[in-house]
Amino acid sequence: MLSQPAKSRLATAIALGMVSATIAPFLAVSRAIALDAPPTLQPFRTAQLFGQPATVRIPAGTLIPVTYTEAEKIIVTPEETAPVSLTTAADVFSPAGTLVIPVGSEVEGELRPVAGGTQFFAETVIFPNGTERAIEASSDPITDTEIITEETDPDILRGAAIGAAAAAVLSEIFGDIDFIEVLAGAGLGVLATILFGGNEEEVEVVIIEPEDDLDLILDADFEL
Repeated sequence: MLSQPAKSRLATAIALGMVSATIAPFLAVSRAIALDAPPTLQPFRTAQLFGQPATVRIPAGTLIPVTYTEAEKIIVTPEETAPVSLTTAADVFSPAGTLVIPVGSEVEGELRPVAGGTQFFAETVIFPNGTERAIEASSDPITDTEIITEETDPDILRGAAIGAAAAAVLSEIFGDIDFIEVLAGAGLGVLATILFGGNEEEVEVVIIEPEDDLDLILDADFEL
């Protein structure tokens, strides 16, 4: 058994050893600096502590509010496909609260025929900084249709963006139409005069109210 003096010496040695182990790295750095040599320390790796950055995801089923800034309404025939560009009306966040789709982003896609009407299908989102991402989202089907005849007040067309197919038939009913915009080709164009006269007596159209009809639902997860 150790005597009391021996025990004291042992405790002192252990304490000194612990202190030496604690300050040794700092002494190594100081010694390296004094010798003008780089210290041999292990690099700090953030990824080891926090892991790799996680994918930011908005799940399928998320609502994306949108607006249509080019016209008050959109008119197409139930059989036609028309390109349309919408604008997000609010920021869209992930479930964790990360901003993923900023307000003012453009959503490009098409109005396509569906049973009894039309439906918007999104294809691309363009962020305000110009970055583009593919997106799968759609509106609810829009099935309310209206029959336009010669007796219809043509003011129903005023301020509308009209699909090329609908415009062709409407111009046959009303003759010159110089106050509407036509959805044609790759985008929205304004035509001073569309077509002249014809023999059509009526046309069935879908009249879309963008703020009521075109809010989008994600059909698949959207990831960044």
